[in-house]
Amino acid sequence: MSAIVIDGKALAAKVKEQVRAKAKKLNAQPGLAVIIVGDNPASRVYVNGKKKDCEECGFFSQEYALSGTTSQQELLELIGKLNERQDIDGILVQLPLPEQFDEQEVLRAIRPDKDVDCFHPYNVGKLMIGEEGYLPCTPSGVMRMLEEYGVEVAGKHCVVVGRSNIVGKPQAILMLRKHATVTICHSRTSDLADQCRRADILVAAVGRTGLITADMVKEGAVVIDVAMNRNEQGKLCGDVCYEEVAQKASYITPVPGGVGPMTRAMLMENTLYAAQSHGK
Repeated sequence: MSAIVIDGKALAAKVKEQVRAKAKKLNAQPGLAVIIVGDNPASRVYVNGKKKDCEECGFFSQEYALSGTTSQQELLELIGKLNERQDIDGILVQLPLPEQFDEQEVLRAIRPDKDVDCFHPYNVGKLMIGEEGYLPCTPSGVMRMLEEYGVEVAGKHCVVVGRSNIVGKPQAILMLRKHATVTICHSRTSDLADQCRRADILVAAVGRTGLITADMVKEGAVVIDVAMNRNEQGKLCGDVCYEEVAQKASYITPVPGGVGPMTRAMLMENTLYAAQSHGK
């Protein structure tokens, strides 16, 4: 068999068009502030992409490009000012920050109602107990993809490889909320291959090229590759050995063009939600 390819790029365009249509009906433009510190090339690519998304959705966006020598206090003061601005509905600090910063303190400084990344402990807590609120962008993008392609989650065994606060843990929570049985694997999991072979839905989110091979995937499994790596030739790739796994999976996401575009689209959806919550 050959897997159906889940086209994240096409679905992201559809989501952004829906967001744009809803934004037009608001009394004021949704506003997103993006803060980037230092000169990380990958971060610059991501920030430029988010600015483009804002334009496509009809949002106001403002970038704050700070030097790598910016102090923690200076960054916190900027966030404090953005917290009080009525034209700014969402605040995004591009990660990773330079090593001198305390990332958790920075993320906690963002007002929870403007935390469109869903990184603040308040919003993570709401996610955990199932209350309505922001959803983390990458995991919610994965759920939207499964929904769009008619993949039933309830009752299925989902294996998430990776336990990060940004993807692995919240992905497991969202799967649980849709009534999946969830296993989280990580660096200390014994016999990772055996655990993966049990999965009806396998989500790879580690950041290690070639981690998931065909012998680790059950025939007909749905394979979601969240990672964004570069191989020895400099080519973008995920954690999954795409060509060989695609011969066993029922559905698979490519890298690039899979989860990445959906992550950005869900950020736009969160920013729209923030503007609506602020009475726009």
